[in-house]
Amino acid sequence: MSPESELQDLAGFIANPNPQVRFLAIESLAALSLEKPALFKKDSLTPIKHCKFLVRDDPKIAEHALTILINLSGDTEVLEFIATDDKFLGIILANVVDPSEPNANLISMLLANLAKHNSLQSLLTRTQPAPAKLGSDPLVLNQLMDLFVKGADGTYNPSANYDYLAYLFADLAKHPPIRQFLVGGPQPYDSVVPLNKIKVFTEHPSTVRRKGVASAIKNAAFDVPSHAAFLDDDAVNILPYLLLPIVGGEPYDDDDMLDMLPDLQLLPPDKKRDPDATIVQTHVETLTLLATTREGRDLMRQVKVYPVIRETHARVDDENVQEACERLVQILMRDEADDGPGRIADEEDDEDEDQMIVPM
Repeated sequence: MSPESELQDLAGFIANPNPQVRFLAIESLAALSLEKPALFKKDSLTPIKHCKFLVRDDPKIAEHALTILINLSGDTEVLEFIATDDKFLGIILANVVDPSEPNANLISMLLANLAKHNSLQSLLTRTQPAPAKLGSDPLVLNQLMDLFVKGADGTYNPSANYDYLAYLFADLAKHPPIRQFLVGGPQPYDSVVPLNKIKVFTEHPSTVRRKGVASAIKNAAFDVPSHAAFLDDDAVNILPYLLLPIVGGEPYDDDDMLDMLPDLQLLPPDKKRDPDATIVQTHVETLTLLATTREGRDLMRQVKVYPVIRETHARVDDENVQEACERLVQILMRDEADDGPGRIADEEDDEDEDQMIVPM
């Protein structure tokens, strides 16, 4: 049977009362989502509509349907078709917070891809009942952040770690209202500033989690009025979470060491900086954003950020990292009398995270 014929017969397979028939059909089609993605756009995206329906089927069938949707959501037309389907979003959002959902990681990946569409800003106001085990409130965005935290050690749902929600947060943080939500103050139900829930993962073993969190923090830092909260010890206190990942075990002068943040003092000689150069670059760029204000620059000078950046520049053999370090050094070492407030935060937001696909 040709791929075209398989897709044409998909509607018949969905209606078949035998789940094994439905499974074999969707399994064979999942591979085509990478090989022949254009076939799924035939007949006004009817194959995509079928896949959205199958997400509610047996978990093994739903697994392949989600895989197809993940792999095809990089297409602008398909993304629009999925991300603006409010009923479908309600289904997958309810499923992802279910502690017994076997496909929660795939749903997390799909949500991360869908966040590239502006309509996902609706998560800031969308509500749904929260599972008792999650201990969250009705706001979906709060639920997703609590899910990300509780899923880190695999105890909330044995089938999921929810790492890809970090990419969801990174893309959502491109939008000013969500930036303000992340840093604007503690949530009433748990008295925690939302950004504080994810900042602790800048040194997590998962590269996906670290990378997404780094980008989320950077995008949130484009909100210049929130910089005071970013730097306040009693609010977000972000500097230790940006500096620790880019510090290695190299020695520093005693005078510099005494002025550094307590978290950076007396680190073991085998301390490793983040091995992913793109993450190091992102953290340095976030520091540069926080140097937009005079208060940010003065604090970084006070706690000896310059020696850390100097060593990062010398020890990370990556052109982009070195350029980012040089830019920050120029800002920190300049004479304040020669220039006014920095204008770094007028730049564009961080690039979107790559669209996820599920290899077959």
